[in-house]
Amino acid sequence: MRFATLALLLAGLAVSACSSRANEGAVTIAVIGQNDDPFESGTRLSYAGQLVREATAEGLVAMNGQGEVVPAIAERWIVTEDGKSYFFRIRGSDWPDGKPLNAASVRDALRRVIQAYDGTTLGLDLAKIAEIRVMAERVIEVRLKSPMPQFLQLLSQPELGLRVKGEGTGPMVTVDSAEGMLRLQPLPPQERGLPQRRDWNDNVLDVVVRGLPARRAVDAFKRGEVEAVLDGNLSTLPLADVGPLSAGAFRIDSGLGLFGIVFRNREGLLETAERREALSMAIDRSRLIEPFNVAGWTPTTRLVPAELPGDPTARGARWSGQTLDQRRAVARTRMAAWAGGRDSPPVLTIDLPAGPGSNLLLGRLREDLEAIGVRLERPADGESADLMLVDRPARYADARWFLNQFNCTVARPLCSPVADLFVRQSLAAATPQEMTRLLAEAEGALTREEVFIPLGAPLRWSLVRGSVGGFAENRWARHPLFPMAIAPIS
Repeated sequence: MRFATLALLLAGLAVSACSSRANEGAVTIAVIGQNDDPFESGTRLSYAGQLVREATAEGLVAMNGQGEVVPAIAERWIVTEDGKSYFFRIRGSDWPDGKPLNAASVRDALRRVIQAYDGTTLGLDLAKIAEIRVMAERVIEVRLKSPMPQFLQLLSQPELGLRVKGEGTGPMVTVDSAEGMLRLQPLPPQERGLPQRRDWNDNVLDVVVRGLPARRAVDAFKRGEVEAVLDGNLSTLPLADVGPLSAGAFRIDSGLGLFGIVFRNREGLLETAERREALSMAIDRSRLIEPFNVAGWTPTTRLVPAELPGDPTARGARWSGQTLDQRRAVARTRMAAWAGGRDSPPVLTIDLPAGPGSNLLLGRLREDLEAIGVRLERPADGESADLMLVDRPARYADARWFLNQFNCTVARPLCSPVADLFVRQSLAAATPQEMTRLLAEAEGALTREEVFIPLGAPLRWSLVRGSVGGFAENRWARHPLFPMAIAPIS
């Protein structure tokens, strides 16, 4: 049935790369990035690649437009009282090749995708899984090493979409493509093993996804060629001022994640944790993004943010007993001791993403480090930088996600084998209290090593016209395509 439907669709569709009229009957989404981003098929996906993957290959669960976990291949689930076993009932449907979507095939597909991410941070997150078993024709059990309240959130990641022979079960399908864009169409519910919905064809739109550099994406929004621009960050934020068109269109996600500076080498000035800490002490986080005129941004001095949901650990700010001037006095002393009376200040270079926002951020960071006798510059063309900005939304709300970003298998040159050991031990902790203690110990080990300069929460911005449904700000900065294609059906 699906292939007959696709043949009809392909016969009647054409996508133009430059005319919004050619996309009539579709909502056109520009994702900030490169032209080929929507076409990615590997394991390391850009934001556009993630959007297309989750639209065309469902996982056991998915995420809706509000950032909530909803059923997908699993039509429902139960969690055992000990929080260690999740039983998923698979919906009655088929894979794209016509074979039944049963528990055994879903188990095998899930095992394959987990294996594909071995050696990555997502693979470290998935290390919580102990076993995947078939319990009945349409029921699988995923057994964890210890309880994880955020497990469904982890399973909703786009990369965990299940595929057989490279194809997934929707909820959308690619029906055409052109340079720099893909056209996707929602599959009818009955083709996905769901109840038929009346007036389906009158209440759905295709979605055209375009990968565009930030300035071109905003210009396309101004001209009415796209209905939404997604995945803007601090480096491109100044471009989002589109005048009268932006009234009500500018949307911002401020949630969990990493926004800060990592070290690309540990030599010279950066050799000791004490001097790396001095750099962090010098930064006035309260003023860092003042030039952007964004309300509600939360600065932090900690690698793991305070007050994660369900985490009873009280994490206060670092150096809370010192004023900024007192911190900078300590930092200047450390830098002067290393400089040893040199005539010129030491120089560090930082790798920042392209964009006018990075220039503003660099200006603030320069002022802060100049206050302790360090000059901050961009690296010359072709040279590696000493520092690099990291801007990464969290996948789920747990200290383990933050700690896994600095695991020694994925983070070099600075990491902590001691922290990695504590995180591994936490996977099978006997009690929530024991798990919390081990993760706090891991954070302490990374903090003592000074592997990261935390600045605050990552920001993501979007431009969205009022005619686009299914979009809502959320703490994950996730905006799946399928909800934007579906109008409310009465």
